[in-house]
Amino acid sequence: MAKVGRMKLGSQGLEVSAQGLGCMGMSAFYGPPKAEEEMIKLIHHAVNSGVTFLDTSDVYGPHTNEILLGKALKGGRRGKVELATKFGVRFADGKTDLDGDPAYVRAPCEASLKRLDIDCIDLYY
Repeated sequence: MAKVGRMKLGSQGLEVSAQGLGCMGMSAFYGPPKAEEEMIKLIHHAVNSGVTFLDTSDVYGPHTNEILLGKALKGGRRGKVELATKFGVRFADGKTDLDGDPAYVRAPCEASLKRLDIDCIDLYY
């Protein structure tokens, strides 16, 4: 099996796998959500193959993708990955709204931490 390289991301010292796993399609936007058990196997396979940069968002599902990642990272896997999640897209009354207001950031961050069942998000954007 080929080794996945590593790279620096930004100027703060975060190092991630050169190849990441975008998790959006597991829970949203590309047809119905995929079977949780199969997606957890896929995430485990990616991590075991050296892909450690996992990307999700509070809007995927909504919320269900972060819950899926939280389940997949149990059993010591959290320490093997760099986890990115996003915020800022809100759905209300059938409309999409973007909200990057600093006063808004804390609430979705705390909600993501709870859904992911982790103490720290490596990249929050």
